[in-house]
Amino acid sequence: MPAAGDLRYRVGFYTRSTSGNSPDVPDYGSGADYPTTATFTVWANIAPRLGGEAILANRLTGKNFVNVTVRQSTNTDLVDTDWICKDEGTGDTFNIRSVIDPHQGDSYHGLWWEMLCEKGVAV
Repeated sequence: MPAAGDLRYRVGFYTRSTSGNSPDVPDYGSGADYPTTATFTVWANIAPRLGGEAILANRLTGKNFVNVTVRQSTNTDLVDTDWICKDEGTGDTFNIRSVIDPHQGDSYHGLWWEMLCEKGVAV
């Protein structure tokens, strides 16, 4: 797991804006978008993963995945796959594909969240 000095990137986490009758339910159907300011920001480690390739419409498409590792906190506990994250330094935006506790069952359990994120796809 990363040490404190490895958390070199300032990453913002964004949740979809809500509208409609219930403030707790995102309005995905009407084109609700992500806000321009982050719900919260934290220090993180962004590590590239080996790219994958898929065939889409008979064309080879590259997938650009990264692992984003953050300290566990009350804010990061809320993050799920319907959120996005953004490297606040470069402006790169990532769709969050999965959120896991990488050390479930050992002494590091509950200290870190590791997120598999994809860059360069529509949000």
